[in-house]
Amino acid sequence: MTDTPAYRPEALIAEDIDAYLEAHQHKTMLRFITCGSVDDGKSTLIGRLLYDSKMIFEDQLAALEADSKRLGTQGEAIDFALLVDGLAAEREQGITIDVAYRFFATEKRKFIVADTPGHEQYTRNMVTGASTADLAVILIDARKGVLTQTRRHSYLTHLLGIRHIVLAVNKMDLVGYDQAVFDGIVADYRAFADSIGIGDFVAIPISGFKGDNITAASANTPWFAGPALLPHLESVEVDQTLDQARPFRMPVQWVSRPNLDFRGFAGLIASGMLRPGDAVRVLPSGRTSTVTRIVTFDGDLPQAVAGQSVTLCLADEIDCSRGQVIAAADAPPQVADQFETTLVWMDETELLPGRPYWLKIGTQTVSATVLHPKYQININTLDHLAAKTLDLNAIGVANITTDREIAFEPYADSRDLGGFILIDKMTNATVAAGMIHFALRRSQNIHWQATDITRNHHAALKNQKPAVLWLTGLSGAGKSTIANIVEKKLARMNRHTFLLDGDNVRHGLNKDLGFTDADRVENIRRVGEVAKLMTDAGLIVITAFISPFRAEREMVRQMMQPGEFIEVHIDTPLAEAERRDVKGLYKKARAGQLKNFTGIDSPYEPPEAPEIRIDTTQMSAEDAADAIIRWLIP
Repeated sequence: MTDTPAYRPEALIAEDIDAYLEAHQHKTMLRFITCGSVDDGKSTLIGRLLYDSKMIFEDQLAALEADSKRLGTQGEAIDFALLVDGLAAEREQGITIDVAYRFFATEKRKFIVADTPGHEQYTRNMVTGASTADLAVILIDARKGVLTQTRRHSYLTHLLGIRHIVLAVNKMDLVGYDQAVFDGIVADYRAFADSIGIGDFVAIPISGFKGDNITAASANTPWFAGPALLPHLESVEVDQTLDQARPFRMPVQWVSRPNLDFRGFAGLIASGMLRPGDAVRVLPSGRTSTVTRIVTFDGDLPQAVAGQSVTLCLADEIDCSRGQVIAAADAPPQVADQFETTLVWMDETELLPGRPYWLKIGTQTVSATVLHPKYQININTLDHLAAKTLDLNAIGVANITTDREIAFEPYADSRDLGGFILIDKMTNATVAAGMIHFALRRSQNIHWQATDITRNHHAALKNQKPAVLWLTGLSGAGKSTIANIVEKKLARMNRHTFLLDGDNVRHGLNKDLGFTDADRVENIRRVGEVAKLMTDAGLIVITAFISPFRAEREMVRQMMQPGEFIEVHIDTPLAEAERRDVKGLYKKARAGQLKNFTGIDSPYEPPEAPEIRIDTTQMSAEDAADAIIRWLIP
């Protein structure tokens, strides 16, 4: 007689868990965002989805009920927004400030939802949430209709490549579930959507607070025959095989060299698939090789596809480092250093055209300069407006140049190789998000022409080492006076020099520039380029410019060879410079007759670590010139 196995409920539970985890692992994932204007009910909607999908633990529910009563929610109802609005400032103000990510799952699909802020000042947070989303739920308060922020978020979602749009007309309970109100809002939104290229969207009347049309059809809207929100989210087809069908791309994150016998290139595959034996091209160098191994923590793979993190071993010892792109040899991405882009400005300090920023695209970071915007986009009318700069939340089109060639694809084809951020070099703050349209034709047609007579030859003919003596300080500090004396003394020593003075260059080279922050940046950029050419000619260049911003002085330093840029801070207190007021400029500035004057209504950022500091309250101009020359020629 066969023995009957003992009843072991823990084994059945383990089997159930394993079956659940196996089924859960193979569910598709939908990333979506909720966006719209302030107080449209985004957080409440997400809280309702979490509650109805039973993703709240008992202790969380108890805390939620207590918080709802404490913060004065109507009656005994639960304030679902409190599930998402985690910051104290958000709960106090009843608004969302930060991007809140939440995970939940149903029997059919897994979800990651980003609750993005509605306030215009937090548009940058919305861009962050939208950058990885497959779908956007755009909420509209049924009492208010389509607002400016609704248009802004719709434009941004379309701009960022989100092709699935749900128009959730919320708070229908507050308008008596009136079909005419819903139809009017949908008609208004459709007119705007058509104008920006949103060809299709799904409109759903909902009440996040009451739960109408969230998980199931509501009896309060018998006139609505469409799907409820959650069933629609479960059924939206997101083509997750699209990236696999595109040519192979993998930005290199790091080079793995644990020992002398192994060298691999690690990264996340952005698109395509790869097998050992496939030919690849490393960009921007263009060198080719063949894949010998695809290595993972769990062992070698016979094939890798988009979305997998792998380490590739190549047949040839070719130069490849972080930031470069390994691509299919017969279908590589483009390489260029000048682009037309769309920028979403995300910083309270306005864009300063000509100022260098860090540009991060994929795994590569390069120095980039934004030229004057071609235009700014009016979100309400979609008109292209003339613009000299971009301020917080502005959207504009501008050309960008980088200090070296990078591998890229248009954003419409690849978020990974077409999307980028700009980072302020001084503060490390992210100031803009951008999307590449295309490479400028001139970037492909202009090449560096090699010459036989080098800068070293020019310097040897003059028997001197090129240098830039960069005198910076407030107006009236004595920069021009000291610079003039320095040049005369160097001339007596048979040194070949040239003096670039701030006032003098504005009579010719920079006569078209004013004194706004943007014009000051361009003024220094041009002077820096001229100074660089002069050092290439072997000259000692002496400059006398206020040059108020550290970023631009650092930009010029980076143009020069190491050790050739000598920053000289002519350090004169504002009170002393104003007392001198040789040109009467401070008097005009104090009277309001001279705008954007450094030290009065425009900032001066003193050098933090200059090579030379001259205190003009302690030494004469002659002594200052001698000190500079002693530093230059020991």
